[in-house]
Amino acid sequence: MKLRLIKGMRLVAATHNAGKAREIHALLDGHYTVVTATEVNLPEPAETETTFVGNAMLKARHAAAFCGEVCLADDSGLSVTALDGAPGIFSARWGGPQRDFNVAMDKIETRLEELGAHDRTAWFTSALAVAWPDGPCVVVEGRVDGVVTFPRRGDRGFGYDPIFIPDGHTLTFGEMKPALKDSLSHRTRAFEMLKAALID
Repeated sequence: MKLRLIKGMRLVAATHNAGKAREIHALLDGHYTVVTATEVNLPEPAETETTFVGNAMLKARHAAAFCGEVCLADDSGLSVTALDGAPGIFSARWGGPQRDFNVAMDKIETRLEELGAHDRTAWFTSALAVAWPDGPCVVVEGRVDGVVTFPRRGDRGFGYDPIFIPDGHTLTFGEMKPALKDSLSHRTRAFEMLKAALID
């Protein structure tokens, strides 16, 4: 039997990040009742895997076991070529205990300056996993390439959006209207694959 997400069903989005939760709700086109980790008092698991896919699956399975419901988890981050792919899976943790992305963006800029790096190419990755309480899990991964730029530009979006310009554009994700960003983003690309796999 093929796994399916039935329109109208309730999904638990296993994230405490309000920005991610909003994007997930929008990308599901309002066809599902989406509740967040905060609403169901879901504790955060230790992210012990070494890849975005591994961490997305870990979080989705943890949430499904805790809630007894179908859960969707995202693990995403920014990778910078000149930093050997960092911050990568540690993207949130680069902001310190408070997960302050202003701190994290400053850290990237400082590291690039210390290295004297002229290569500003970078990419965003989003791994999405959907887990059922009885064990099955489906995971996909999307990516968008671009460059990082400083100083920060724009106050839309969240996370590293103010320093990332996707290929073929001149605006950062932080400057783009949500509809434009959503048409380009790594998370959108992952959702398109997820929809193809799980939604009729």
